[in-house]
Amino acid sequence: MDSQKEKILVVDDEASIRRILETRLAMIGYDVVTAADGEEALETFRDAHPDLVVLDVMMPKLDGYGVCQELRKESDVPIIMLTALGDVADRITGLELGADDYVVKPFSPKELEARIRSVLRRVDKTNSSGIPSSGVIQINNIRIDTNKRQVYKGDERIRLTGMEFSLLELLVSRSGEPFSRSEILQEVWGYTPERHVDTRVVDVHISRLRAKLEDDPSNPELILTARGTGYLFQRIIEPGEEA
Repeated sequence: MDSQKEKILVVDDEASIRRILETRLAMIGYDVVTAADGEEALETFRDAHPDLVVLDVMMPKLDGYGVCQELRKESDVPIIMLTALGDVADRITGLELGADDYVVKPFSPKELEARIRSVLRRVDKTNSSGIPSSGVIQINNIRIDTNKRQVYKGDERIRLTGMEFSLLELLVSRSGEPFSRSEILQEVWGYTPERHVDTRVVDVHISRLRAKLEDDPSNPELILTARGTGYLFQRIIEPGEEA
């Protein structure tokens, strides 16, 4: 059974935080490995191959931003960053570098546990609503395979993180219809509406998707902004259907 446990890498230079998280996450069924600085984090990641990384920003040798950048060069592993209280720049920078979510310090261990469960569940979740039975959607030169959770632009495979794909899949499932930012947070990240009013996590992920999929991200044709609401994927016209 142990071999089936999902593995979490906890990276923080504060020993007390590492001990608390290691104990609590192990108690709820995760296999936990830890690292005390950025360089050790990269070594441990390559040795342990975790399913998710909890990554502090402020660390010696190599900070969380540097670790996040390096991880994204070689892996789409989910990353939850621990950021300073009230420091909006920390949150945005981490998301722009490829983090999937963040938790603000000082944090409740229960909140972090909920974020971990939500991210892991969503990364593995498939959503068939509004998706063809084949699971493959072709729009212009973009091909989305929801079964394999892969996206191609022409013949080139575009690397998306699990959360980026889940966001794209959600938008495509109701193409032509807008989603509010709060609705996206709830559906993709599992936030309850009253728990989270900061929608930057959605905006930054949309920006990342556009940078990867759009020919001109500054003038998007696929992922559109619904003024005053949120975002939508351009309406997908099925073969034989009138526009």
